This record gives sequence, structure tokens and C-alpha cells, in this order.
Amino acid sequence: MSWLQFKGRVFVENHHLAVPFHEMQPVRSRGLSRKASLHDNLIVEGDNLAALKALLPTYQGKVKCIYIDPPYNTGNEGWAYNDNVNSPMMQDWLGKVVDREDLTRHDKWCCMMLPRLKLLRELLRDDGAIFVSIDDNEFHRLRSLMDEVFGEENFVATAIWQKVYAPKSSARHFSEDHDFVVIYARDGEKWVPNLLARTEAQDSVYRNPDEDPRGPWRPNNLAARNSYSKGVYSITCPGGRKIDGPPKGSYWRVSKERFLELDADGRIWWGEGGNNVPAPKIFLSEVKQGRVPQTLWTYQEVGHTQDSKREIISILDFDSSNDVFITPKPSSLIRRILQIATDKDSIVLDSFAGSGTTAHAVLALNQEDGGNRRFVLIECEDYVDSLTAERVRRVAKGIPSARDESLKAGLGGTFSYFRLGRPMRQQSILDGSNLPSYEKLAGYVFFTATGEEFEPEKIRKKTWFIGRSRLYDVFLIYEADMGKLKDMALTLDVARKLPRGKRNKLVFAPTKYLDQEFLYRYRITFQQLPFQIYEAFEKLAK
Repeated sequence: MSWLQFKGRVFVENHHLAVPFHEMQPVRSRGLSRKASLHDNLIVEGDNLAALKALLPTYQGKVKCIYIDPPYNTGNEGWAYNDNVNSPMMQDWLGKVVDREDLTRHDKWCCMMLPRLKLLRELLRDDGAIFVSIDDNEFHRLRSLMDEVFGEENFVATAIWQKVYAPKSSARHFSEDHDFVVIYARDGEKWVPNLLARTEAQDSVYRNPDEDPRGPWRPNNLAARNSYSKGVYSITCPGGRKIDGPPKGSYWRVSKERFLELDADGRIWWGEGGNNVPAPKIFLSEVKQGRVPQTLWTYQEVGHTQDSKREIISILDFDSSNDVFITPKPSSLIRRILQIATDKDSIVLDSFAGSGTTAHAVLALNQEDGGNRRFVLIECEDYVDSLTAERVRRVAKGIPSARDESLKAGLGGTFSYFRLGRPMRQQSILDGSNLPSYEKLAGYVFFTATGEEFEPEKIRKKTWFIGRSRLYDVFLIYEADMGKLKDMALTLDVARKLPRGKRNKLVFAPTKYLDQEFLYRYRITFQQLPFQIYEAFEKLAK
């Protein structure tokens, strides 16, 4: 497989592994749920690379559909590379706005995207898919990066979205009418798109001029261009006309024997006078109860950029001159993606949340079909509360001035708002600074050691129990107090008080005062804090 080479690649290839886990701090006043929960709809405030890493303990392998709308890197968006990669060259890039004069802007974009795509892949279900909006500026680089991360065999399609309804006369060369939506599956063998609802226009071509009891039908062409050895024969019409054979250069698409069977079953239409070229009937009752998704998405079907601007303005009372987003997306576009790629109970992730369109689309589709889809949004810009979350609050609770009746009444739904907190670093444990809470550290060590979802309600701190994995009961002997922590250890007394049973125990503690023979007898695997974790993970994987 070919590799895309770009400046800084060597420093970011495994950067996602070095990103520390961060605390997730609930901000209840900004959400719509009584009790903040990571299993609720989520809006996460913070850098999306760190936030994706922080979501792994709860959401690894659970997301059915990812939609992202990353910077198109046009040179006019004002984004800056801010990943804290340990390299003098990368540090020199930090905080500098990427514009058209930046000769390394494509390198920066690739450095930004690669580790994020790797974490996004970890979050996807085996039968999940990712949809990425992009334009010509980075389309070919995106395809190369996604071929590498997801595998070129898992490429599904590139959809073309007609984003405008009229040409721009100010265009220097061509008026750009479309964007792309690049689609990859986590596993192309397991992902199957949903059929879309049939349109009235599609059904209107089905009629029943001969009052066939099987209902409406449409005529199909009996002739085809593909060579077929049994597809050359003469036909005599009921009205007496003789057709010597198919039109020149074509073949009847069925054998004579099959044709006679279809005619005997009333599945051939000969026309009102009985002398037309025979046409097989296709009955509406026998076609798929839906339509296969296509790759051309017109603005009549999924909306255009002016729709999305009007949508934001009407929801958030913006002045029409407020151009807060250069390339907004209409909720109808995201809704199309959800129709194709989600079930009624799917989790949907958007790590470049912007104005919250994805959450809007999820709530709208849930209301329409009675679904229970959940959204997870991540946004790092300072408008995350005033714009992203505020939009979701309004569409959920209702907008009295809205023309749309469903928006006026409110789409329903709740969400929890979390802010990305401090990183949980090894040094914090060593020197006692910024010690994480018991629950936060429990989630970190449990997931990192087992690779399985952490369920905080299972914690039994009295016995140091933090959860059960496929192979272990997991325990954490820890207090977020440096004075107490210095005196804590896995001792004989502590070991004997651990719950008995035949299951193996994985115990995290600052130190131990037990020999290996005793640990073996009590089925205990000891891991010393801080974070001798990856060794345990490797053992589990064997």
C-alpha cells in the first residue's frame, strides 16, 4: 500500500498513543439532564484529539456512525495547528493561523487529521461507517489518509453533494457547485447501508392499465445489449405482428422458454392493440421496499448552504450579516447520512461539531421514527456553549417563533455537557500534584488494562472493587490524598479482605508487601501505580 508523505509525519504517526487520558468534568448547568452521564447524549468542550482519547473507555467499538466536517483548508478558515507534539518543528507550528500564504498548510492539515482518524477508527463498531465532508483542497490527501487508517478495501463511496442552487457569476474559472462526502466502513464486509424511502415520483410510474390483480406495475425493456446465447429468437404478438428478433446489436434478456412462462403468467405487456414489442411487467409490490442510496445528492433532496444559514439564523436569532460559519451544513444533509447509516438505537459521533447540526438531525430523526439514537459532539471553539449547545437546547425544548411545527413544539431529548479536564499523567501520581479522583482513575486503569467499557456504578470502594472484565475482577487501592497514598499498599490484611471467588484478580496499588507465591495462591495479578498498565494489557491480549 502506498503512503502519503508529508512534513511532520514521523512525529504524528503514533501521537494518538501518547495523548494522555483527561478527566471529563460535568457542567450540569449547561446540559438538559438532571444527572450528567457519559451514557447520555453528550456535548464535550475541549480539544477533539484529547476528547476522543477520553471517550475511549466508554465508547470504544460502540459508535455506529461518525460524521465529521473538518477544516477544508481553503486558507480562509482561520484554524491553527495546536497538537502538543514533542518536536521543535511541531512546536513552531503551534497557534499560528493557517492561511494561503502558509507553504506548509497541507502538511499541517495531514498532521492534524492522521491521529484523529486513528482514534475515530477505534471508536467505530465493526458494522459502523464514517462520513467525512471535504472539498477539492484536501480531497486527495483525505483519501490517502483514510486508505491508510481504514484500509482501501473498506472504501465505500464518494457522494457528491450539490451545495448551491445557482452558479456564482463571480467565479474566476468554474462555479463550484458541490462538496464531497467520503465514506469508509470499519469493516466493508460487515457494513450494509439502509435502504432509503421510495419517493412519490418513483412510485408514480407504476400504473395498472390492464387491471392486473397483482396491482400497479411498470413496463421493462425486454432487450439488452449484453450478449446472451439464448436471447435471439422470433416473437409473434397476440395481435398477429411477427417480430423476427431483438433490435440489431441487442439480445432478448431472457430465453424463449422463460419468455413463454412469463407470458403465460400475465407478466408480459403487449400494448393496447396487442402488437407492441413485448415488455416484462415489474410490479410495485415485488420491488424492494426502499431504494439503494446513490452517490449524487441534489440540493432538492438534502438542502444547500443557504438552507443551513437560514436554519441557524432562525434557531439562534442571528443577524443575517453574522457569517459565523463559512460552510454550514443543513440538518437535512446529516439526516440523509443518518438514514443510510444508523439503526434506531445507534450512537452517532461528530468530533468537529460546529453549530450542532448533527445533534439537531439526530433529535429530528428520533422524533420522526420513534428512535433512540444518541449523539456525541465535540467542539473546542469558545462558541461551544453559546452556539453548539444553545442550538441543541432550543431545538430540544422548542422555538416559539419557528415556522416548522415540530421545531416550534420542540424535538425533545436531553444531553449532558462535559468539559475536558486535566490530563491524568504518571508524574501527577509521582509528585502528588493534580491527583485524579478515585472514579476518574478507576475508569482510566480499568479501560487501559482490559480494553472494556468501565461502568462507574459497579464501583464498591469499601472493597476497592472497580469492575469486572472478561478475564479479571479489577481492584484499585487508591485515595486522592498524597498523605494517605504514601501509606497505602496491597498487604496481607487487604488481600484477605478482597472478595473470594475463583476469578482472577487484577489489583492496582502504590506498592505491595506480598511475595509472588502468595499472589499466585490468591489469584492476584499486581500492577503498581502509577500505571504499569500496558504490561497487563499485553498479558490479557495473549
